[in-house]
Amino acid sequence: MVDAAAAVHNRANALEDLYDEIHERSMFPFWATSEGVEHDEIKQLMATQKAIPHLWRWREDILPLLERAAELITMNDSERRSLILINPGLAPRRATVSTMYTAYRLNDADEIMPPHKHSPNAIRLGLTGTGNFTGVEGENVVFGPGDMVLTPNDAWHNHGTVGHQQATNLSVLDLPLVETLNAIHFDHDYMEEEGGKLVKKKEQSARYPADYSQAVYGKGGMVPRFVDQHRGGGLSSPMYVYRWAAMEEILQKHKDWDGDPHEALMVEYTDPFRGGPVFKTMTFFMQMLRPGEKTLALKQTASLLVSPFRGEGASIVDGQRVDWDQFDTLAVPGGSWCSHENTSATEPLYLFVASDEPVLKALSLYKKWGRTPDGDVARLA
Repeated sequence: MVDAAAAVHNRANALEDLYDEIHERSMFPFWATSEGVEHDEIKQLMATQKAIPHLWRWREDILPLLERAAELITMNDSERRSLILINPGLAPRRATVSTMYTAYRLNDADEIMPPHKHSPNAIRLGLTGTGNFTGVEGENVVFGPGDMVLTPNDAWHNHGTVGHQQATNLSVLDLPLVETLNAIHFDHDYMEEEGGKLVKKKEQSARYPADYSQAVYGKGGMVPRFVDQHRGGGLSSPMYVYRWAAMEEILQKHKDWDGDPHEALMVEYTDPFRGGPVFKTMTFFMQMLRPGEKTLALKQTASLLVSPFRGEGASIVDGQRVDWDQFDTLAVPGGSWCSHENTSATEPLYLFVASDEPVLKALSLYKKWGRTPDGDVARLA
């Protein structure tokens, strides 16, 4: 007769063998917690990679590296000269938060790359220089600081600079999300029809006036019906450039409004034809805090990428204060408490914010909470 101690020992050995075999066969034991074995459930669940709050500094780190790259990497070496921000909690995955990444790009004077297209959506925000260039589906867009340009899913586009000067811009892509969904594709074989035949081209021909986006869609609430609303496959906003001057005007007109205690004055970039965000996966905001203004802490299931465009201040993320400077990027993963402060007593603060809110709403996973002035937690969405 087997005594109790031997029975316990035999069961422990049998369980260890069972878990080893499950692990070797690339499976996971999703049943009662089994602490004390090498492949236990809790250990594996807690080992999942998660984005963490993190700050990347433009002036100290990003710009010097880009300038060194400009000296060493030519357009003959690579058609891109960009730095992707990798979240330490997700490394080596190319992701700044779980669904999006930010990249900084520097182009020397008059560098134009050939056209390409891809399944991830992207935007470019001008940082320095007035000659940033993006051609999108035959609309040649030259943009400067604060202007936001779309390069949507499956839309032919190319990048570079014009005007004989160096320029930098910030990009945000939903590539980590698209990669997770196994839906990545790139196409570099750009062709145009000539004499009834498709011919490979290194440059896009202009098919629309350079001011097309603003001329057609630049007046809120009024959209012409006699133009093509489905450029690039109709998968995003057909307005490909959003000018800083228009955004600044809106925010300045409302600078004396109360605003939202958790978001201050926040304006969303939207699709002027269909309404809603510019993409189905990401949305973008410009957030203004008046001199000395502080927001109450906010937590949401959406992940954010926050880049101070103009002004000075700090953020508090999960209780930790982060002081940042112009053009830095702050990753705020979903589920983190976050508040912002404008530390200037005289000048407004503008924050450029990217969010994966649309995809979470589409999946009924979007939730938002805010702290009250008394410190209590209130459900906001």
